[in-house]
Amino acid sequence: MGDAVLLMLPALIVLIIVGFPIAFSMMLVALGFGLYRFGDILVLQFAQRVNEVASNYVLGAIPLFIFMGAVLERAGIAERLFDALYMWTRRLPGGLAIAALLMCTIFAAASGVVGATETLVGMLAIPGMLKRGYNNSLIAGTICSGGSLGTVIPPSIPVVVLAPIVTLPVGDLLAGILVPGLMMAGMFMIYIVVACTLKPDLAPADPEPDTRSLGEKLAFTAFALVPPAFLIATVLGTLFAGLATPTEAAACGSFGVVLLAIFYRRFSWRLIFEASIRTVSLTAMILAIVLAGSMFSGVFFASGGMMAVKGMLNAFGLDTWSVIAVILVITFVLGFAVDLISIVLIMMTIAVPVVRTYGVDPLWFSIVFLVTLQTSYLTPPMAPSIFYLRAIAPPEMKLKQMYWGVIPFICCQLVVLALLLTFPALATWMPKLIYG
Repeated sequence: MGDAVLLMLPALIVLIIVGFPIAFSMMLVALGFGLYRFGDILVLQFAQRVNEVASNYVLGAIPLFIFMGAVLERAGIAERLFDALYMWTRRLPGGLAIAALLMCTIFAAASGVVGATETLVGMLAIPGMLKRGYNNSLIAGTICSGGSLGTVIPPSIPVVVLAPIVTLPVGDLLAGILVPGLMMAGMFMIYIVVACTLKPDLAPADPEPDTRSLGEKLAFTAFALVPPAFLIATVLGTLFAGLATPTEAAACGSFGVVLLAIFYRRFSWRLIFEASIRTVSLTAMILAIVLAGSMFSGVFFASGGMMAVKGMLNAFGLDTWSVIAVILVITFVLGFAVDLISIVLIMMTIAVPVVRTYGVDPLWFSIVFLVTLQTSYLTPPMAPSIFYLRAIAPPEMKLKQMYWGVIPFICCQLVVLALLLTFPALATWMPKLIYG
């Protein structure tokens, strides 16, 4: 088949642009090229791929993490938590936006589902920001950037999918992405405080005084914040400490979130049913894409795709950094049109073996890849985060304001990306500290 295997990626992109679903596009390209190259024996190869995905223990964490997020979303836990956070940030410049970002960070750590975090926090925070006269662009940038943290704050569904591809422990990847994720959240908050200090009209101060005593504030915060924080600490703590696999940690989290619903007196069988339906729907979509990606990569590598890519790079005389730059640019562009899980499967199945041949640390490269993916998720004109926001934003928030609003936050992400490229230890020191 020779270099013809390199046509698989352009063919896939054409099908996606035409409007075919991602999973079916990858399956169709794999089927066409596979039959041409291998004939009927392809059926056996595909059956093997189905068995590998179905028996992958790590992927069992996906529905459990989704269930955690779905229950948290529907149990009303978020409203109380948001009120507690804003109670402490209200006197800061842009205090409501700071509370929204803190909420996004906590929910990203509780669910791992990107779109759910942005939608939930946006529905809670946007009405209050508009009521207090916050600038529409600041509102848009805050909600979009906060929602994007679900890509890089553990436990992240894209990380769980990525781990088997790069043949690294999920714990290493989650620990590696934690520091960059928290750096981003911190930089977002610093930007808001600085911008609102320099331009107070961006976020007028809350005129309503808070009459609660310190004891009342501490009691309310403990009731609203401690149980969810304990749940997150349990899930991530057992995972990082090696006491539980990702699937076991997610199972503990799913059980814990049901206990939280009971604790807050929001438990009902209807809540469990609705959360289960959402879990099944999202899990089916994600695993269909994972299976399609496995089929696509299987045909690509068996047809000599790896050698063809390496030969093409050698023909252009690219060095290590040039190869990394090419991969990251392609990833960034794909982020405009393709969902996160699909990009992970399409790009990393090809990129990781390539960068390994150049002696690049796959853990560091995976973290840089995820940060690039998150930046693409936020970047106009095709930013998925803006599409999520448009679905919940009121009519007075215009698309132009959303585009302008995310630009400062994109700059913050680019700073983090530059730091990762300059100081690789930012991505690797936490896994070494935890796992040695």
